[in-house]
Amino acid sequence: MDTDGSEQTRLTNFSTTDDRRASWSPDGSKIAFESTRHRVDAYDHNTEIYVMSADGSNPIRLTNSPLRDQHPSWSPDGDKITFSSQRDGNWEVYVINADGSGQPARLTTNVAKDEDPSW
Repeated sequence: MDTDGSEQTRLTNFSTTDDRRASWSPDGSKIAFESTRHRVDAYDHNTEIYVMSADGSNPIRLTNSPLRDQHPSWSPDGDKITFSSQRDGNWEVYVINADGSGQPARLTTNVAKDEDPSW
């Protein structure tokens, strides 16, 4: 929407899922977000990280984990996205290429709850 609240545009339209925690790319061309759109049933609240064009088109799923991936945050150059995940049984911080190539790399390793990363 415009800064005055006008021209609101709905970018996602999945009535049975949660699309949330949107994060704009540094150049404003893409949005990273977490979603349950891949879930198996109504009781599956597992979130994954997605990226879409700023107009809502071309969504790409970046992560695929049996446990939650959430809180995406873009690197300043727009090449990477950091996120928190339970994929190893504990909340840790990971990074992945913003174009979906490669595998996530874990950045933290400890028993504490590491989540909500930000560049």
